[in-house]
Amino acid sequence: MTFRPTLDHPARLPSVLRTAVLAAGLLISASLHAAEFGADVQGLLDHARAQNPELALMRAEAEAAGQRVQPAGALPDPLLRVELMNVNNYGNDAGFNLLPSKVGETRYTLMQMLPWPGKLELRRGVAEADVRQAQARTQAAWTELAMRIKTAYARYYLAAGNERLTREILDLMKRVEQIAQARYAGGLVVQQDAIRAQLEQTTMRAELIMLDSEKRQQRARLNALLARPADAPLAEPQALRPLPPPGALDPAALTARVRAANPQLMAEEARLASAERSRELTRRNRYPDFSVGLQPTQMGSRITSWGVMFEVNIPLQQGTRRAQEAEAEAMVAAARARSQNLVNQLSGELGETVAMLDAARQSEALATNQTLPQSELSLRSAIAAYENGRLEFTALLEAQRQIRKARQEQLKAQAEARVRLAEIERIVGEPL
Repeated sequence: MTFRPTLDHPARLPSVLRTAVLAAGLLISASLHAAEFGADVQGLLDHARAQNPELALMRAEAEAAGQRVQPAGALPDPLLRVELMNVNNYGNDAGFNLLPSKVGETRYTLMQMLPWPGKLELRRGVAEADVRQAQARTQAAWTELAMRIKTAYARYYLAAGNERLTREILDLMKRVEQIAQARYAGGLVVQQDAIRAQLEQTTMRAELIMLDSEKRQQRARLNALLARPADAPLAEPQALRPLPPPGALDPAALTARVRAANPQLMAEEARLASAERSRELTRRNRYPDFSVGLQPTQMGSRITSWGVMFEVNIPLQQGTRRAQEAEAEAMVAAARARSQNLVNQLSGELGETVAMLDAARQSEALATNQTLPQSELSLRSAIAAYENGRLEFTALLEAQRQIRKARQEQLKAQAEARVRLAEIERIVGEPL
């Protein structure tokens, strides 16, 4: 059957057009979104927080640890014991039987075990400390992943920036070659000037191959961190994050923030709290646990008597308990030493990284405010002088190399500063 919208189905045409326009709009929107993904580091971080499988695993482990808190502080299930006495009915005419009403006597015992006061609270405290430790480990995994993403993004920005710079210098060398060719045609310079300009361009094209490889490597690294296929598209990095003001990098203030927010340190503090509660629980094992019970006795179809019971374990194995207490004490000492060692380690890393960030900031400022303007002025003067025959081609090449080096140093300092900032944020445990 042929569909003729203009003749047979005039009313259907608007809906068909609306569907086509909507589909085209969705396709264009998806393409734009794919092209923009990766242009800034915050979008990458948001994606990683939602999609990274390692984080999902650790969040699930923390959730599982949270579910252990309530059982740790709960009483054990009660016990019911049923004893059938004289099942062969000795002394009467009935034979063997297992029905409670058909035996000589049936005794029921309902028992509840009761730990020594305080033990349940300590067990719950141990479980809660384990939850805090699992949550802190999850946060530590996120700060580590965020640092790696920020670092890879800075390296990606550096590779892309060097590629753009090399293409700009390549275009410049094409212009220089044209000047050299024109001057050679006029008999003003030797042909070697044009050949050297061509050789310089060939060298830059070889560098572009290496820079493209570096870009693809950084793109694959970023995609791996984002749990995406290695060849998934990523937009060109547009800009780096702004650096915090120098006042925000005071070592004393940052050290205080490390003590308050570093997730690794929080995990060690939770480990110490768990060890201390375990030590107290081990000490409480010097005291007995006990059970209480109720015992109704059935004869025939009637309950004929009632009894109560009390049961207690006797902690006689003191050698075993002293060894357990010594072990718990050693675990507390180890947790405390581990926490202090981590504080010292983080403080050292923080001071070193802040110094490196400060050096990168100064290098960027020097390149931006002095080296780069001077190199640009030198290059413009060199091109003008060479066009007028007042400068050798070697000096022009040197001026080109100087401005390229200055811009490379600027890009390198910018990327290095962001790498160090990412490391500081990992140590502190939160963005600055």
